[in-house]
Amino acid sequence: MKQKRKRWLLDLALFMSILGGAVMLSMVLSGVNDDNNPFAMAVFILAVALVARFTTGYAWGIAASLVGTFCVNYIFTYPFWAFDITYPGYPLTVAVMLIVSILISALTTQIKLQERLRYEAEREKMHANLLRAIAHDIRTPLAAMLGASSALQEQSLSPEDQQTLIGNIHNDAQWLVRVTENLLSVTRLTAGSVTLKKQDEVLEEIIGSAILKYHRSENALPVTADMPERILLVPMDGVLIEQVLINLFDNVSAHAQGATRIWLHIRTEADRVAVSVEDDGAGIPAAQWPRILAGGVQSEHQRMDDRRNMGIGLSVCASIIRAHGGNMTMENSAHGGAALRFWLPWQEEKSDGDDQK
Repeated sequence: MKQKRKRWLLDLALFMSILGGAVMLSMVLSGVNDDNNPFAMAVFILAVALVARFTTGYAWGIAASLVGTFCVNYIFTYPFWAFDITYPGYPLTVAVMLIVSILISALTTQIKLQERLRYEAEREKMHANLLRAIAHDIRTPLAAMLGASSALQEQSLSPEDQQTLIGNIHNDAQWLVRVTENLLSVTRLTAGSVTLKKQDEVLEEIIGSAILKYHRSENALPVTADMPERILLVPMDGVLIEQVLINLFDNVSAHAQGATRIWLHIRTEADRVAVSVEDDGAGIPAAQWPRILAGGVQSEHQRMDDRRNMGIGLSVCASIIRAHGGNMTMENSAHGGAALRFWLPWQEEKSDGDDQK
């Protein structure tokens, strides 16, 4: 209820602001043209389109159509400051403007509805892909953990065998925790009412923390990061971006055939910062890149085991990056393997010397 009231007040503010701006602009044009204002009708039709675009539902657009038609006749059509449709041609003009305004409002609202439906369909598709992948991932490690725990309970094992089984249970539990974190992240991003809590974070610190946590894994590869010389403050949800980096590192460990090292490259541009995670493995055919990023391809080569679906973490990562206003792509790496690149919006800070120039 509170959310609906807040939305209604926002729509009302937009309605008043846009129509108020149309009135002011038409008055300025009337003053320039000595009360002869042929532009008022076009200005108010544009205002109706804007109201329909930025408000919810049909009501605001239709209301803007009626108000706009009244304002054009009452304020900007002779006799001024009087509502009069008795002059020849006025009834047709008023009717045409009203019909055109209502049609524009209806079409704009319909387009917004179609966009919303398409977004919902894409979100449902992502949910289905993720749940299918998660179900595949959870089943095998759970069975392995159950089998290992049963062996520990029912069999007399040597200390070495016990430690091996305990280590396997620990590794499987870590993987299940990571899968759960991925699922929670996507649920959070696609909940609709949840927004990212972005703040300026030092990119080098996020990268360093991600590398440190990744190296706790038994199968971690060496990571070489070319850190920038200056400090980069990038607006982000630091926890989620750190998770993206860990997922990308894990993806190399799990799926990059023949990979022996990971490289992390950072590139800055005027309005964004790009991060690339690359390896020296066998690479991936270009035809599979889009499906892998969507989580729809299973790996043909598993470095660790056969329980992890190729692209589960990548689909989660892509969702997180898109929620930040960025994008993720896959390319061939100069190191011989695959390169997963993502970029985040970023504004380069100008120094005092730049401002003086």
